[in-house]
Amino acid sequence: MSEQRRGERLDQPRAPRGLHLPRIDADSFGRWAEGIARGMGTANFLVYMTLILAAWFLWNTLAPAHLRFDPYTFTFLTLVLSLQASYAAPLILLAQNRQADRDRVSLDEDRRRATMQKADTEYLAREIAALRIAMGDVATRDFLRSELTRLAEELDEAAERRRKLERRQQGRGQQDRGTRRPAGGHPLDEPRDELDGDYAHDARHQSPT
Repeated sequence: MSEQRRGERLDQPRAPRGLHLPRIDADSFGRWAEGIARGMGTANFLVYMTLILAAWFLWNTLAPAHLRFDPYTFTFLTLVLSLQASYAAPLILLAQNRQADRDRVSLDEDRRRATMQKADTEYLAREIAALRIAMGDVATRDFLRSELTRLAEELDEAAERRRKLERRQQGRGQQDRGTRRPAGGHPLDEPRDELDGDYAHDARHQSPT
């Protein structure tokens, strides 16, 4: 009595009662059904089935009466074909359902990848736009090339002006050397000019005494 009460405790789940059906692996059964449906949808199945039916008809028509196992009206053949059709339809539907599930998963994966690619494309577009804006304030190769060309031209012009100035200074130096007194004079002689009265002094020396 105590053991019976101990087995009916409320803190323990009650064992299910009723008919226990065998558990079938849906994935394995589905692969098996797909294999059958794939085999029934081939030309080999149609050729073999046609040969079997022809042999069935010929045997049960031309064979001796005591050897015919399914005489005319072919009742047993009708039963076999009915069983085949009754099992083929669910197997084909099961294969189609599995293929539809795979297609749905594939479509979901494609949609997810398309969404990710769209997000990546938008991100790259924003980054490229930001880089273009940033590159607007950066010196480009063409800009540097033009600036260097302009600087080289300015340096050439400055060098040409310097050469002209040197030639001009050399010409002035030659003119200054030409206006000096001849050699043999006092080393501190200055150029002759009217301010110092050189020409008036020469006139007094040349006047008759």
